[in-house]
Formats: sequence, structure tokens, C-alpha cells
Amino acid sequence: MLTFLIRALIFLVSAALGLIVADLILPGFTLHWDDWWGIVLAVVIFAVLQSILAPWLFKITRRHANALIGGIGLLSTFVALLIAVLIPAAGIGINGPVAWIIGTLIVWLVTALATWLLPPLFIKNKVQDRRS
Repeated sequence: MLTFLIRALIFLVSAALGLIVADLILPGFTLHWDDWWGIVLAVVIFAVLQSILAPWLFKITRRHANALIGGIGLLSTFVALLIAVLIPAAGIGINGPVAWIIGTLIVWLVTALATWLLPPLFIKNKVQDRRS
């Protein structure tokens, strides 16, 4: 149970990092900082959608378009961003095709790196704590 909670927290942190990095470096990709609750909502919506869409899209793609499996992460990131932007209470806005394309790439890359680099830090500490 603790491992599940740690992984969920890592996924939320990675989603937040991806959205914040895109906001900082990409014009047209905006987090509405005056509404902190909207940003929290955007992060949670994005993270939950990403965790649901990726396995579902993988299953569909594997069944019907095997050659597209490599793009599942990008596709699920794009769809999760699209849905998060469409929810009025979420504190995220994306304007223009360049912001959509580059924003998807940035968020995907940062979340992928964070979900790859963060778990060993927390899980290794947990294993060391249990051993002592």
C-alpha cells in the first residue's frame, strides 16, 4: 500500500513538473498562477487521465495499429492535456498549434524523465529503512 501511495505521489509530482516546465519555457502554454486551486486541479486531472489513457491506448493500439505503439505516451499526454484544458475550473490554457505540439512534447519528456528518475530515490530509501 505504501509503495502504491509513493508511486501515485511520484506521478503527481512528475505531472506538476511537466506542466510547470512547459509553462516556464513555452509561450502559449499557461498555468493560471493566480488560481492555485485551478493548478492543483489541472495537475490531478492530467495525472489521472494520463494514468488511465496510457494503458487503454496501448491496448487499442496493440490490437489495431501495432506500428504506432511507440507514440502512445505522446498521444495520451496530448489527450490528457486536451481534456484538462476543456475543463473550465482547471488552471491551464494552451493557445496555438505550436504550443499544443511543443507543449505535449515538453510535458511528455519531463514526466517521463521524472517517473524514471524519482522512484529509485524514494523506493531505495524505503528498502533501506526496512532493513535497519
